[in-house]
Amino acid sequence: MTRWISCMLGLALAFGTQVGLAQTFPIKPIRLVVPYPPGGGTDIMARLLAEPLRKDLGQPVLVENKSGAGGAIGAAEVARSAADGYTVLVTAGGFVIAPSVLKKAIYDPIKDFVGVSQIAIVPLIVLTRPESPLRSFGDLLALAKRDGDKVTFASFGNGTPSHLVGEAINYLGGVKMTHVPYKGGMQAFPDILSGAVTVGILDAVSMTPFVKQGRLKALAVTGPKRLPALPDMPTLVESGINFDAVGWHAVFVPAGVPPAIVERLNAAFTKAVSRPEIRERILSGGSIPIDPALSAAQWTEKYRREVKQWADIVRISGARAD
Repeated sequence: MTRWISCMLGLALAFGTQVGLAQTFPIKPIRLVVPYPPGGGTDIMARLLAEPLRKDLGQPVLVENKSGAGGAIGAAEVARSAADGYTVLVTAGGFVIAPSVLKKAIYDPIKDFVGVSQIAIVPLIVLTRPESPLRSFGDLLALAKRDGDKVTFASFGNGTPSHLVGEAINYLGGVKMTHVPYKGGMQAFPDILSGAVTVGILDAVSMTPFVKQGRLKALAVTGPKRLPALPDMPTLVESGINFDAVGWHAVFVPAGVPPAIVERLNAAFTKAVSRPEIRERILSGGSIPIDPALSAAQWTEKYRREVKQWADIVRISGARAD
């Protein structure tokens, strides 16, 4: 009986501590670490959400860019940070891929992190310059079959989703386009415009405005459905490539952050994304907000499945990061 009472008291104390954490968090500024350069899709998303998060959480929300190694540098920094909820990783789908393509993994997406929230689905767009003779994705495949590795595709880094989508096109389309990696989508933009690379495979968030302005020509989009912001653009599947994987933007914290704080952050991000003006900005920018929102536990389970799925694609493609 004494042991049972002690156990119940321990559980009650733990529960009370969790409730207390949820009620007092946060008491100081929160860092949103973006593991990519300024101006890219992930950076745009983090900065879009920072102000509504500040209003909800009652503390400054600071966005910091820590780029390098396809997002692995910033992710590793967050993994090593204090497990108190004040350092938060806002990242993209490359987060679950990097450990499979790096020669030496510097973080483990399963052991080192807990998922907080999935913000949006982010398709990738196959793009070329407006003056390009390519009028469709079919034209690109025909050119690649004729000219082989002289046809080049830009990505936002070795081992990132945009790289692996290009390798999937090579494999499924029976072509051998040459991969040209950049440190981010905006870094690839000038070379797409100049024709230094044949096409780019870049995120919809940062590239959709350029397509709407006529500064880039879109040939196809990844994902199972057409992009609401560009409804006339066909999917890869519609274009003959049976590959519908999409990227995403999501939020993570280091393993060990108390569950009550994880849930508080999940609620804050969910509330921010559900605001009508934020949803409209996300949709018009080329992404699709997650609806219905996932709990932290649901997102953690989902992204951990993706770790294995992308590892299989990496194995087939032989992709490696710098």
